[in-house]
Amino acid sequence: MEYLKFIVTSDEFQTIFKLLLSCFLTGIIGIERSTLNKPADFGTHTILGVSATLSVICSEYLSSFYSLDVARIPAAVLTGIGFIGAGSILKTGTNNIKGITTASGIFAVTCIGLCVGSGYYIGAIIATIIVYLLLAYSHNITDNISRFETTDLYIELDKNSNDIMIEIEKILAKDKVQILRIDKKRMDNKNKKIEAIEIEINYDTKITSRGELLNKLISLDNVLSIETDKE
Repeated sequence: MEYLKFIVTSDEFQTIFKLLLSCFLTGIIGIERSTLNKPADFGTHTILGVSATLSVICSEYLSSFYSLDVARIPAAVLTGIGFIGAGSILKTGTNNIKGITTASGIFAVTCIGLCVGSGYYIGAIIATIIVYLLLAYSHNITDNISRFETTDLYIELDKNSNDIMIEIEKILAKDKVQILRIDKKRMDNKNKKIEAIEIEINYDTKITSRGELLNKLISLDNVLSIETDKE
């Protein structure tokens, strides 16, 4: 029994345990992101969590030999993680920003890793459960609360877009859809010149159905296809 206690309390065992626990907890959040095909997936979250844990272990190790502030390295980790979080945020339009939730998750797994590294296991476990539930189910709440939605429409045409734009604008105005931005592009598809229009719109989801709106637009003459940035 004493031998087992010695092994459990040894620095080597604690290091292995902390790194594996951090990998497990942050991996749970990473898997949720992977199921939604987010750029920061299971591997990214797990590596960040394990690295954060390792930074605390390293800080404690150095402080046992030198007169160092134990919190200095973890503090630097939290500062540096902002660069990774910022890199996962994309702006695809005037009011359309993606990746903020993923960036928040990156910050969360880093904090979880720091908690595991410092030995605050209960805090890390509870935080993992809360963050996972928020990432997985918060949209069920916000979808019922949010009323206005901003999205991009990518419309391909087989003829000049001047005349068709009038018809598109009439449909959008009738459905009380606000046009935020219009970009026109010309593409070469199999030696056939086609017009491509990117329209950023904002609409009231209580009044306008996105599915019905897309059906009206795709039924127009000369409209080849329509894609949106929403799933």
